Amino acid sequence: MTKTGLYTGLDIGTTSVKVVVAEYIDGQMNIIGVGNAKSEGLNRGIIVDIDKTVDSIKRAVSQAEEKAGIKINSVYVGLPATSLQMERCSGMITVSTSSKEITDEDVFNVAMAAMVRSIPPERQIISLLPQEFKVDGFEGIKDPRGMIGMRLEMSGILFTGPKTIVHNVQVTVEKASLQVDGLIILPLALAETILADGEKEFGTILLDLGGGQTTIAVMYEKELKFSVVDQEGGENITKDISVVLNTSFSSAEALKINYGDAYSEHTSESEAFLVDVIGKSEPVKVKERYLSEIIEARLEEILLQAKEVLTPLNAFDLPGGIVITGGAASIPGIVELAQKIFNIGVKLYVPNHMGLRNPVFSNVIALVEYAANLTEINYIIESARIGERIVPTVNTHVAQPVESDVESNYQQDYSDDYHEEEPLKKGGKDLVQWIKNKWSKMFD
Repeated sequence: MTKTGLYTGLDIGTTSVKVVVAEYIDGQMNIIGVGNAKSEGLNRGIIVDIDKTVDSIKRAVSQAEEKAGIKINSVYVGLPATSLQMERCSGMITVSTSSKEITDEDVFNVAMAAMVRSIPPERQIISLLPQEFKVDGFEGIKDPRGMIGMRLEMSGILFTGPKTIVHNVQVTVEKASLQVDGLIILPLALAETILADGEKEFGTILLDLGGGQTTIAVMYEKELKFSVVDQEGGENITKDISVVLNTSFSSAEALKINYGDAYSEHTSESEAFLVDVIGKSEPVKVKERYLSEIIEARLEEILLQAKEVLTPLNAFDLPGGIVITGGAASIPGIVELAQKIFNIGVKLYVPNHMGLRNPVFSNVIALVEYAANLTEINYIIESARIGERIVPTVNTHVAQPVESDVESNYQQDYSDDYHEEEPLKKGGKDLVQWIKNKWSKMFD
């Protein structure tokens, strides 16, 4: 679809709720409204108090409305990758029309066929991404409508998540008097929008260091191959500072933002600043190096946990290296610390939009960009997922999911697959082929 119209993204984070209103004119994005409110009612990225979260959303939406000069009625909502599962799926149908010309109806039906599977009752399908269509065996088709054929096949990737998380997000947004235009998986939107084509094709690790959790994702062959959530983030760093220095949480957050550094070797052993300590009548001097060591210790733990997850996948052999973003990634020295721990190329992603040049806004900007790039095929398949037909227009309201037996149970551990062979050469075409052999097993 041509990117023209208004798109509103809503990122419900542990520490803050962000709203962005973007206007697209012939594919050019202009952000016209932003809201950023302190988040309440969440714990480690999960909604635990609906009413408090509703109030946070309303405050962020009100700010964005005031700046954009419009009334926000509907939003694309980011969904965390907590307990996200992925699997390949496929479906095949006979073309229904007498002329054998493939229509929207046929795409709808083949998507329904691809989702026929059994999954546990506590999970539901979040999204179905089409990879390719086949018409009478001819492969590599992205949009089969208008073609002539007897048999239509579709292959794609099915994403499922816990019903509780999906339901709570939808109910909370609706209680804030907003319609849900679509639920978008955050690491998928982030990887699709901030990575270059080469990074998506040849493979890149993406680390989203949020306030309440860290999302670890791998993009390869332009597909999200792996995603997992570590329940630690920037909030844990603030708590560490608060406990070690015996200061309030708000004071610890200010220290992290104003004086913090993730790489202690870069800091001064002599420079110091005053800290209000609980139980002390006068502020206490704290050295810059000491604060940095507190921050570094927690971030090192988070990054080492990511390393433990990614090592069995041989993900560090992917040419794209690591891209870091998210609120906690705004701490100076994070790139140097990550390079020391992972021993590969690391770069920091910062949005390039005026007034939003902070990685804390990466997710919410990715939501509107991802939504603007949805095609008519995506909308037809989404209508199949929710069980009713929708019209592919900008800010189309997505109905609530219906109860369905169409589910999945992706539980396979692929870590053993990555010890079967070693590359003969780590360079040029040999490296590319080796990577393809390794990662092509992910969904076999």
